Amino acid sequence: MTDFHFDPDLSRAATLPSQCYTDPEILRTEQERIFGRTWQVAGNLEQLKEKGDFITTTVAHEPVLVTRAEDGALRAFSNVCRHRAGPVATGCGHRRALQCAYHGWTYGLDGRLKGTPEFEGVANFNKEDHRLPSFRVETFGPLVFVNLHADGPTLAECLGAIPEETRRWKPETLRLHHRRDYELACNWKVYVDNYLEGYHIPGVHPELFRQLDYAAYRVELFRHYSKQHAPVKVAASVYHRDLAEGEAIEAPVALYYWVFPNLMLNLYPDHLQVNHILPLGPEKTLTRFEWFAPDPLPEDWAAKFAENLAFSDAVQQEDIFLCESVQRGLRSRTYDRGRYSVTRENGVHHFHGLWCEVVGVSPEP
Repeated sequence: MTDFHFDPDLSRAATLPSQCYTDPEILRTEQERIFGRTWQVAGNLEQLKEKGDFITTTVAHEPVLVTRAEDGALRAFSNVCRHRAGPVATGCGHRRALQCAYHGWTYGLDGRLKGTPEFEGVANFNKEDHRLPSFRVETFGPLVFVNLHADGPTLAECLGAIPEETRRWKPETLRLHHRRDYELACNWKVYVDNYLEGYHIPGVHPELFRQLDYAAYRVELFRHYSKQHAPVKVAASVYHRDLAEGEAIEAPVALYYWVFPNLMLNLYPDHLQVNHILPLGPEKTLTRFEWFAPDPLPEDWAAKFAENLAFSDAVQQEDIFLCESVQRGLRSRTYDRGRYSVTRENGVHHFHGLWCEVVGVSPEP
């Protein structure tokens, strides 16, 4: 880890050193201490409605399997067979039992080892000692979360007031409508930094800037997350169907949350947009956009969503250009650390403070 201190005083603090955005060793530390110990989105609840449904994913390089077990509970396990490390399941689907494709070992939906073909005569072997290791699993709205670490805060503790503040959207009733992935040539933290401040909006997003009341833009900080207030100018507002009341309301009603380390929840009057920011390498990132909408969709929803999607993509392309340019700048021999705007970058400073706390960087003496 780089030798630096982090100042909790925003007015005096400097940003993370450039090395934090380029060093493969730091990414390995992040995988272990951040992604391996925080709540990560594994899939959506619609994929796990019935007993026997399962999904697979990867969290911090750990192959993960989530099932809807016979007792109706969600279970999360390591998707690694206890025999020779083959995958117990692939993709997603519905099974009464889970069978490794390598040598046919079979597991129940509760992770217990049930079948071991041609394994007679093996001494000191007990099936009960070879069940799949389990992980914590919880849900919020349409999302399923997994945490590889046995300790630490619950999902509810990490989300704080978000469930109550979003209750009128009825997020548990929303269904996945569209998904779009982008790959960026930048470190995952560059993208998160960019999301957490509106400081760049006037110069980078001219169309978005015209729609926002930029003077009223602010970021509110909480223990494990932050909340952005980005009101839309009334003159630029349009009418949408409110998810909670089924009535037309004006567009300025929206909420933007970032949850440490890599989740964005953007709630609009007629849909939820979820962003997952996933490191693919020290200088390569996947940003996954998912749009969740009510089922059935309102009659006029499709046309409005097409406009929203086009606008979202235009903003994303502007951010991609910016983030990739920043990543190149972070490799400059002339730059290492910058300063924060007290007015506009408290969200970035908050993120950096949480990052330092988790990876073990000490505060400024």
